[in-house]
Amino acid sequence: MPENDSGTNFIENIIINDLKSGKVKNIITRFPPEPNGRLHIGHAKAACLNFMLAKKFGGKCNLRFDDTNPVKEDADFCEQILYDIRWLGFEPDGVFYASDYFDYMRDCAVLLINKGLAYVDESTPDEIKLSRGTLTEPGKNSKFRDRPIKESLKLFEKMQSGEVPDGGMVLRAKIDMASPNMNMRDPVIYRVLHAPHHRTGTKWNMYPMYDFAHPLEDAVEHVTHSCCTMEFEDHRPLYDWVIDNCDITDKPHQYEFARLNLTDTVMSKRYLKQLVDMKAVDGWDDPRMPTLSGLRRRGVPAHAIVAFCTEVGIAKAVGTVDAAQLNDCIRDELNATAKRYMVAPDPVELDIVNMDKSDKEIIEVTEGGEYTVPHRTFIDPEVNSTPVVTRKMTLSPRLYINREDFSYNPPKGYHRLVPGGLARLKNSFIIRCTGYDTDKAGNVTKVYAERTDEVKAKGVIQWIDRDSAVDIKINELDAIVPDGEGEFVNRINAASKKTVSAKAEAAVKELPVGEGVQFFRIGYFARDAKDEDSFNRVVELKSSWNK
Repeated sequence: MPENDSGTNFIENIIINDLKSGKVKNIITRFPPEPNGRLHIGHAKAACLNFMLAKKFGGKCNLRFDDTNPVKEDADFCEQILYDIRWLGFEPDGVFYASDYFDYMRDCAVLLINKGLAYVDESTPDEIKLSRGTLTEPGKNSKFRDRPIKESLKLFEKMQSGEVPDGGMVLRAKIDMASPNMNMRDPVIYRVLHAPHHRTGTKWNMYPMYDFAHPLEDAVEHVTHSCCTMEFEDHRPLYDWVIDNCDITDKPHQYEFARLNLTDTVMSKRYLKQLVDMKAVDGWDDPRMPTLSGLRRRGVPAHAIVAFCTEVGIAKAVGTVDAAQLNDCIRDELNATAKRYMVAPDPVELDIVNMDKSDKEIIEVTEGGEYTVPHRTFIDPEVNSTPVVTRKMTLSPRLYINREDFSYNPPKGYHRLVPGGLARLKNSFIIRCTGYDTDKAGNVTKVYAERTDEVKAKGVIQWIDRDSAVDIKINELDAIVPDGEGEFVNRINAASKKTVSAKAEAAVKELPVGEGVQFFRIGYFARDAKDEDSFNRVVELKSSWNK
């Protein structure tokens, strides 16, 4: 129990009151994804909520795979989900599967049949759908609703034994066909499905529906606070009905919070799968995808995602968060931790004319000096406040500079290199432009300069040694499906990935996959996991989000 008895959101306040009143002694939460795809940024919000609640109140949080639909689920998704959770920095107190409880769920279904609270229905799916009524009209009882208990028990056994074809029968809870809540109008709780399961094989020919399985899973794991997104609010009466009628004494309770919606971001796993299936992206981990694996490949730090989810907070009101707010959290993290490198996406040759061609200088690049990054773990100001050398660069008379760092017709306020003007080479000496070459179209092809003894210049430009420069590719990424009207497939942005060639200092080639670094004046980038010569833009240098 935290010292401060006031929570930061309504769920924390509920937990504080439950602990104070003795309603619960220890809290247990769970994060229950369905393993039919990769986790995305919306799942991260739910994961952060459940794991951080458990940590704050000294409780436990389980990871539970809701694997009740074998047609769409597989073990690979389970492995990836567990990896993503640990990447975020969370360790489950237990790893469970809905399939662990299939026998128990079947026994609960039999209990309901024996109580006269469930019956086997042989109506077709269309007939069941039509009989449910509308929001303004009550449903109609199935002709099988008053089927004798013994008959339903026998047919339910046939459903399990494999004697019934898919869609031939279902088990329905007997509740109230006139209920104003459509979820309570005799919902289907078991359906026949002849499909092998990734864990149970061919043992089962029928599988429970989510609304039936979910409360039973929570009960078995002694979950005290079952947190779901708001679309499950109308399902809570059914959740409570299952708990009450399956003779469960240690009763969990469901609480709902608003799901995460981000601008220009697809938050539907069904649509994300469609992007993968139609090859609009190169997999679930495409760096344009909002999946955690995609964000990781793009170079987004896990800590930035957790910080964003914490900053957004938990509420009941449904709204949309500007994606620029996520980018701001990423930028804050990288600004404090990222090393800086020099890269020229549009290079122009520069010759220093008063240096011998064989002259070379070794420039020591430091962290903690000119590039102050106080949060890096290897810099402890109390132990070592002096700059730390991280790498060495060769500076020769043959360089590349960025095309935008030179102008022979500069606009007002331009402070980089101009004819006759001074500029400092980053981390080194000052040069004066002595001339330049252009092609027939007036494009600069080469710049000439001389080294000077000047000590002051307004402009600082980056440079790359031509003899040791490496070729890389820069991927500029935009929203794969931006917000707008019309069908999902018609909004797919074919120009969401633009690749340009660049020259970079040699050390860039040694960067590990996924480490976010800053390319001076360009943005934050990370080496791609599937193409070692490519660097994905993580985020731009400047924020577009107005706090």
